[in-house]
Amino acid sequence: MSSSLAQVPVIEVRNLSKSFPGVKALDHVRFDLLAGEVHALMGENGAGKSTLMKILAGVYRMDGGEVLLDGQPVDIQSPAHAQALAIGIIHQELHLMPHLTAAQNMFIGREPRRLAGCLLDEARLNAEALAVFERLNLQLDPQTRISDLTVAKQQMVEIAKALSFKSRVLIMDEPTAALNNAEIAELFRIIRQLKSEGVGIVYISHKMDEIQQIADRVTVMRDGSYIDTVPAHTPMARIIAMMVGRHLEVSDKHIPDTAANEVLLEARGLNRGRAIRDVSFSVRRGEILGFAGLMGAGRTEVARAVFGADAIDSGEVFVAGKPVRLRSPRDAVDAGIGYLSEDRKHFGLATGMDVAANITLPSLSRWLRWGVFLNQTAISRVAASMVEKLRIKTPSIYQVSRLLSGGNQQKVVVAKWLVQDCEVLIFDEPTRGIDIGAKSEIYKLLNELAAQGRAIVVISSELPEVLLLSHRILVMCEGRITGEVRGDAATQESLMELATRREALAA
Repeated sequence: MSSSLAQVPVIEVRNLSKSFPGVKALDHVRFDLLAGEVHALMGENGAGKSTLMKILAGVYRMDGGEVLLDGQPVDIQSPAHAQALAIGIIHQELHLMPHLTAAQNMFIGREPRRLAGCLLDEARLNAEALAVFERLNLQLDPQTRISDLTVAKQQMVEIAKALSFKSRVLIMDEPTAALNNAEIAELFRIIRQLKSEGVGIVYISHKMDEIQQIADRVTVMRDGSYIDTVPAHTPMARIIAMMVGRHLEVSDKHIPDTAANEVLLEARGLNRGRAIRDVSFSVRRGEILGFAGLMGAGRTEVARAVFGADAIDSGEVFVAGKPVRLRSPRDAVDAGIGYLSEDRKHFGLATGMDVAANITLPSLSRWLRWGVFLNQTAISRVAASMVEKLRIKTPSIYQVSRLLSGGNQQKVVVAKWLVQDCEVLIFDEPTRGIDIGAKSEIYKLLNELAAQGRAIVVISSELPEVLLLSHRILVMCEGRITGEVRGDAATQESLMELATRREALAA
């Protein structure tokens, strides 16, 4: 961190408390941010990070404690008030209107006008947006519709919008969740530029490698309480221990000998336009097969094709040696294939339904009496059994699924496929948006499922995750498999080399 940083924090929190009915969300929390630094805020889901940031952004009002801006107490009453105080926030779920242009999104509600305020001054609107883009060295047309921009560019518009308020404090919540490596590098460039201009940045992320790349300090929260603030170069093992309040055991990976095991899933010559190009692979009983590659490499497309969600142009799929015709996800489920989508809230869970309903939904016909009435006793029994077996943390099997943490939502999705007796399980980004403690639980679960004799496919954009979990790793680039590496022989460098091997596509 630069020695020229001001000693008085641009923003400081002292003894902040916040309660919701039945929950103490924040308990005498402290936090401070200096001008021109990146201060990472870390903790498991439910630690209180989002609540603290929403108080600083004016979404929630604090119950007790104080917030100081440049050493002076402030009472942040609303999001508009926070913006007026030069505090901006970029949520993980972007808040943009897709049918409007980038410039219109940036200045919505405060558009420049002419003729005594009667007409919108489009020329000035676009000019002011362009000035902010130029400040950030962004090659972006202010008149481009948001719907025509990539997620990364949309995020840049959100940053530009916050800076258009002349923000001195910028809060970023999981800003790289949907970005590829090149887009992350561009985001980090902008963050470093903002640092050099004196903007203080609060950076919330579960990705340990990012924190050490971009942050100056790290504050850890747990169960609504402040734990400690340490330099970003602090060993990650110590930071993780502070986050979870316990030591996470990560043993050396054991690669089982599955060569003689039955092949449970095999794909031969799958093709679908340019998204999937002559892809063949197999997974044996008890094996975890990893798929690595950059965004757009075709990994998810392969998973969706094998699950029957997308039609293929050609190719064959075999389950336990028998050819299967996959015209729909129902066909795949009937064949014993379960798919855990990267977007579990939209495609994995009925978030408005309770845990028991979600666990038994795919196998609903089993729980009917006389083909009409649901056997609630049987449903409750199997749901309770799965909650215990998978260590799902929920106050009740009747808890609404959207109120569970990300890790426990993921376990509910796993449970529904286990109840359906799926022997092949495809996990697409299994720990996206999940904190480090819950990640450890998911990793343990995947290994247990493989040890039980299921065939597991893991797709992940996090190379350390692929390396940690996989017995074998297939790497894709532009729709094709460009290499296969045994898990204990793979490195991040070798995987990245294969993930960018475009010359292998020449045919």
